[in-house]
Amino acid sequence: MFLRQIVDEKLAQYAYLIGCQRTGQALIIDPERDIDRYVAAADAAGLRIVAVTETHIHADFLSGAREFAERYGTRVYLSDEGDADWKYEWAALSKYDCVLLHDGDTFRIGNIDVKAVHTPGHTPEHLVFLITDTGADATEPMGMASGDFVFVGDLGRPDLLESAAGLHGAMRPSAERLYGSVQRFLHLPDFLQVWPGHGAGSACGKALGAVPETTVGYEKRFSAAIKAARGGEEAFVDYILKDQPEPPLYFARMKRDNRKGPPILGDLPRPRRMDPRALVTALNGRGIVVDTRLDRAGFMSRHLRGSLYARFDRAFNTAVGSLLTDESTPLYLVIDDDHVEAAVRDLVRIGYDRIPGYADPGEFEAYLAQDGGSRTEQIEFADVEQLRARPDQQVLDVRNASEFQAGHVPGALNIAYTRLADRLAEVPRDKALLVYCLSGARAAVASAFLEANGWSVKYVGDNFGNYERIAAG
Repeated sequence: MFLRQIVDEKLAQYAYLIGCQRTGQALIIDPERDIDRYVAAADAAGLRIVAVTETHIHADFLSGAREFAERYGTRVYLSDEGDADWKYEWAALSKYDCVLLHDGDTFRIGNIDVKAVHTPGHTPEHLVFLITDTGADATEPMGMASGDFVFVGDLGRPDLLESAAGLHGAMRPSAERLYGSVQRFLHLPDFLQVWPGHGAGSACGKALGAVPETTVGYEKRFSAAIKAARGGEEAFVDYILKDQPEPPLYFARMKRDNRKGPPILGDLPRPRRMDPRALVTALNGRGIVVDTRLDRAGFMSRHLRGSLYARFDRAFNTAVGSLLTDESTPLYLVIDDDHVEAAVRDLVRIGYDRIPGYADPGEFEAYLAQDGGSRTEQIEFADVEQLRARPDQQVLDVRNASEFQAGHVPGALNIAYTRLADRLAEVPRDKALLVYCLSGARAAVASAFLEANGWSVKYVGDNFGNYERIAAG
């Protein structure tokens, strides 16, 4: 049996290529939308992807299952568990070779047996897949592709149907279903390997480990979430719902599109390199510049008015996806040549396909120096302490609620930057905003967004630890 974990570092997402080397057939589990890299990985291993499946309707990226079905006629295995609101609508299209799965159903890829096990909680329809290599004369599974059910050191959060998709009242019943799934997990053999759908950095859990895989036995002994489940349902529900981070705003859109059917991508967008002046002219009120420069202070000192700031780092997808709510908006990037394709892949994975052009950061800075650009005032926490009591100033903390509760500037309004676009009505228009976070990274993204939407902003480019020292006297 061939097994390869294929990683998206920014979304901390894991897809799995599982193949039978004797027959050359392979299965891909939980692919993202830019499927060419999975096809290339299979080709390099001498395999052909004949089937695709996924553990659930994803919230953090657009699935590649429909892309495989549309472009290659690949057979798709999808969950038919859960309630009527969480069925794969696109699977009903007669042109696709779709097989709907229920708890206990099996299928074969060459000499590999795949068994679906219904594990609701993270989502109502969630499945895990037990993988048995019968070609090696195994009579029991080697491992399980656990999706967003079991992670290393954590379990998939059960609040997203409510906190991300807006289904009020769904959170606690989902946590209770997750508790029931954990009881099934406890009866699995300890030797079983666990191949999770995400690692550290994903917003699909609150304490995911950075190790890429684990075992059932290890999680039984050391997972804090599973230990909580041993204390009974009520204790587990309280534990698993506590301190979950605010989900990025784009999660609701991913849920919607993955249920209805992600738009077919085809070839990757090929943005053209543009002279900065030509790029600005092309905007003409019908697009937005996404400035990816790593230097936050440089952006604040000089940038194009109305542009979004999203450093090209691990938070790039989260920043863009949370603050650009209209995926039809053309995006023009300020980015190095070497990073263009990676940025395009990041964007199409969360549904942004209109990327007409980009400009080199150095050339863009030179253009702004010549034509003025816009400037955002930068301050430190010492300035915040002096300004915060003034009636024309409002402190805005854009960290997660759990961070805010652990300590904050007195009088601060707390809105996580990942939810800011949905809560703008709560932000006062008649005051200058003093925007801060832990290190300045999230505050920079929020400050640019707020300024682009008409607020007067002072960016706190400082570490919150400095405020704690000031407050301690």
